[in-house]
Order: sequence, then C-alpha cells, then structure tokens
Amino acid sequence: MKPINVCIVDDDDIYQFTMGVTLRNIPSVKSTNVFTDGAQALEYIVSNQKETDALPDVIFLDINMPIMDGFQFMDELVDVLPKLGKPIRVYLVSSSIDPKDIKKAKRNSAITDYLVKPLKSELIKDILSQIK
Repeated sequence: MKPINVCIVDDDDIYQFTMGVTLRNIPSVKSTNVFTDGAQALEYIVSNQKETDALPDVIFLDINMPIMDGFQFMDELVDVLPKLGKPIRVYLVSSSIDPKDIKKAKRNSAITDYLVKPLKSELIKDILSQIK
C-alpha cells in the first residue's frame, strides 16, 4: 500500500483527536494535516498545488464549520481540482442525517461519499485501503 496523506477539515477538537489517534495506528498513513475550517484547508491545497507529495490523497470534511463550511469548500475545490497533479478523494463527514445535506452532497461529483459521525476505525481503514 502506498503512503497516504490525509487531511482532516473539522472544527471539533474531539473529532480531530479521535481521528488523529486512529490514523496514527494505520501504517500506510504518511502524514495528517488538520484544519479547523475550509478556508485554511483550501489555502493549503492551493499553495501546494504543484507539490503533489504535500497534497492530500483523502480529505475528511465536516459540513458545519465557521468561516467556510464544507459545501462552500467544495464549491471552491471543484475549480482547483483540475489544476492538481493528483486525484483527491473527499468524504463529507457530518453528524447530520438531514436528507437535504445528503442530497446536496450526492449532487457534487467531487464528493466521494457522505459519512455519518462517528466513524469507526474499520471504515477509515477500508477507505484508505482503496487509495491507489
């Protein structure tokens, strides 16, 4: 399995901590970047767009965050994705089971899947094992 760069975009400290613990126990995870809002994550991706080794392979993205929420982030990321030297899988992760949120996520082809918190470590391992 290739080394994987993971990006967590979520303002919840407890979620950040539990994801960090889970990811540290997965040998294929090379690096984990954590951002508390979409604007920070987007700035990082844009500033590293020519550095494919620094870009995430997968993003676990919350919906409800200050400054730039998950849907706003995706609206911006869609324009940036073609300029990147590698594909990025984006998983929208939320505690919301609101059908409107799920439907909105499904309409965006750049979102790989919609996942409901809390994420089990087995699911995270399965997601990461699919990255080529």
